[in-house]
Amino acid sequence: MANSTRRATISKPDKPRDDFPLFAHNNGLWCKKIRGKLHYFGVWADPQAALDKWLDQKEDLLAGRVPRAKSDADELTLEVLVNEYLAAKQSDVEAGEYSSRTFQGAFTSCESIVQHFGQRRVVADIRQEEFAAYRKSLVKAKYAPNTINTEVSRCKALFNWAYQAELIDRPLRYGPQFRTNKKSARRQKAKAAPKMFEAAEVRQMIDVAGTQLKAMILLGVNCGFGNTDCSELPQSALDLKGGWVDFPRPKTGVERRAVLWPETVQALREAIKSRPEPKNPEDNGLVFMTTYGNRWVRMEPSKTEGIEPHWQDGLTMAFREVVKGLGLVQKGRGFYAFRRTFRTIADESNDWPAINMIMGHTDPTIGGVYRQRISDERLRAVTDHVRAWLYGGQEGGAK
Repeated sequence: MANSTRRATISKPDKPRDDFPLFAHNNGLWCKKIRGKLHYFGVWADPQAALDKWLDQKEDLLAGRVPRAKSDADELTLEVLVNEYLAAKQSDVEAGEYSSRTFQGAFTSCESIVQHFGQRRVVADIRQEEFAAYRKSLVKAKYAPNTINTEVSRCKALFNWAYQAELIDRPLRYGPQFRTNKKSARRQKAKAAPKMFEAAEVRQMIDVAGTQLKAMILLGVNCGFGNTDCSELPQSALDLKGGWVDFPRPKTGVERRAVLWPETVQALREAIKSRPEPKNPEDNGLVFMTTYGNRWVRMEPSKTEGIEPHWQDGLTMAFREVVKGLGLVQKGRGFYAFRRTFRTIADESNDWPAINMIMGHTDPTIGGVYRQRISDERLRAVTDHVRAWLYGGQEGGAK
């Protein structure tokens, strides 16, 4: 049960006609390869807008020039802006400067923004009272303070980009009400139950999880891996004989190295051995695949015409089944809570630079500038401490 996810019965959309010059990329955008590089022209749900953009930029792209964006501030609609923005961010993903997880968040937020303001809304005419109304709608929908802060920041990023890209002649004024509220977020955190798992709970999950999910849970508590980390983990990042993983975080590209416990190594061997054949040949080198040969975290088209594609997180669904079956459901404790669990327990080892290396966190202090390396012995000491916490006192556990 925990080793499966919902069957993908939908696929990328067909071209609207035989001579349509673009193809549907699996990131949810219409795409064309020009002079050896992929270029993106808009979301699947609006092939006409994507075609219009292609025709507008065709001459420059074929000549190897960077197309100059249109800057008619009186005509730029939110629909066009979102298409331009997502295409630019997908190019950043291809260049390794923007993670797929961050793109996923931007994509979802753009959907929410378009739904609220309207796709034909002229960008330059949006006023501060409308931004305030958007924030109020998030509060009314009972989003958590942290989520509201994130949505406000993503919304500002979209419209700030429009000005930087010369799509509008002046920056928009958001007004004093369209703001983040860190105080509310801190109050929420203080009132909420800890968003981590206890050792006994983790052991229960490991005992009942299927082959792949068991390995992913162990990566979560052993190394602080999250959903996208597991989904995008290549076999080339693993040294199962030596017991190491070297895998920069997909979200940030920050270097990450960790010791793999014997239990994690064994679970990974079993997961790789029983891994289903990938549907996409590009996924052949990945460690994990769903029962149907898909990535655990991926873009899926909508079943309904005119509705944007969405991100499918099979890992979240499979993990929810296990947690529900064990009676361990608690708000805020999804699979990503393993990163919080690892950090909380690892901090007790008092070697924060080593912990940052394992989790792929940057060190903003002056020490991070001068520090040139962290020994493997220090990394091992951290993961040994977490393993002792997890298996301490258990027969056959940490020694």
